[in-house]
Amino acid sequence: MIRLPPHAPGMRIGIFGGSFDPPHEGHRHVSQIALQRLRLDRLWWLATPGNPLKRTAGLPSLEQRIAAARKIACDPRIVVTGVEAEIGARYTADTLRFLHRRCSNVRFVWIMGADNLLQFHHWRDWEEIARTTPIAIVDRPGATLRAGSAKAAQHFWRARLPESAAPLLAEARPPAFVYLHAPRVAQSSTALRSAAGRA
Repeated sequence: MIRLPPHAPGMRIGIFGGSFDPPHEGHRHVSQIALQRLRLDRLWWLATPGNPLKRTAGLPSLEQRIAAARKIACDPRIVVTGVEAEIGARYTADTLRFLHRRCSNVRFVWIMGADNLLQFHHWRDWEEIARTTPIAIVDRPGATLRAGSAKAAQHFWRARLPESAAPLLAEARPPAFVYLHAPRVAQSSTALRSAAGRA
């Protein structure tokens, strides 16, 4: 039996995927921005079994990462889930296909940091993701000036909405994306792993 977080028809739910290795204040900061600016009802942190674009050697167990993420989230609107492992999905596109089928009346929005936008075109079926799910891109340190030149941003430039339209993104017909500027938190999982002696 696959256990999805509580949801209901018409709800506006943000999906924020990642390995959360480790989870940190930056994840919560991005989530708070998305909840407020996109007027979301809930935000699901999808802790992935392992990012196909990253090395997984030394990756803590999914259970450990979920427990750590729940301590960081500190918001009843943020739900941490390992549903990708339950459905056997390795790629975001597979996860979103499942969610759109299973929760067809929920208005999902994919949330990503601007640093991920720079390599989004390397994701499997990235064009399908953009054509089926509205995307919110949250500014991240080091990515502000480069995000506009990202291959995905150029490919879908006609789908970009003004930042003032962020509250309407969940209702928009994809492809649709909005770039959210906000105060930035420099903390990153990569830096925290490096400080802990993990590459």
